Amino acid sequence: MFQQMFAEMNVMLSDIARQLPEAQGIRRRELLSKYRMLRKLSDEALDEWLVFAEALSLFRQNAELAEEPEPEPLGGEASGVEMENFARGQGYYKLLMYPKCIEQFDIVISLYPDNLPARLYLAMSHLHLGKAGAAWEHLEHMLPLVQSRKLKAHLYNAMGCIAGSGRRFEEAKELFGLALKYDPAFPEPDANLEVCRRGRGELKIGSQLVSLL
Repeated sequence: MFQQMFAEMNVMLSDIARQLPEAQGIRRRELLSKYRMLRKLSDEALDEWLVFAEALSLFRQNAELAEEPEPEPLGGEASGVEMENFARGQGYYKLLMYPKCIEQFDIVISLYPDNLPARLYLAMSHLHLGKAGAAWEHLEHMLPLVQSRKLKAHLYNAMGCIAGSGRRFEEAKELFGLALKYDPAFPEPDANLEVCRRGRGELKIGSQLVSLL
């Protein structure tokens, strides 16, 4: 399931190697930042794989299992395909490849429309691409499904940021107020309300929402 993601990483690395010798200033820093991101992803993938391989080995030893041939898959069976799409989507998001991330998570929600993590990935990917309307739809879909008051506050705050960015300040104020209702200790809505009152400044979605990805 990881072949496509690593193929994309190879393409990105080749592109960096081609451009870096001639790059200067901001462009050079951007390319080096992409290189460091690829290196970090590679190291993380290797570490996780080694841990998993060791766990598999221990399981086989403890269960006294011998290596057996894989059974033939049933005709037409597509079990686990949606998990592959989810894993690919996560990989593309980490690589900042938001259009490809959206393609994968669109498949996930076509099978499971109420999958909250997939909806959140889609909302954030659309926001990164400047597609506020599409991001709004996914956040709005999540609201009635969310039980956690803290997460609901983060969703209202994110929708308030979308409204505020569109200069819909009265609507934004209402949404930030709802965010504070569900989580009075959440600092970003207060700061965002002040931005709306002044009509200028930077709106903050909140680091905790992004960290859920």
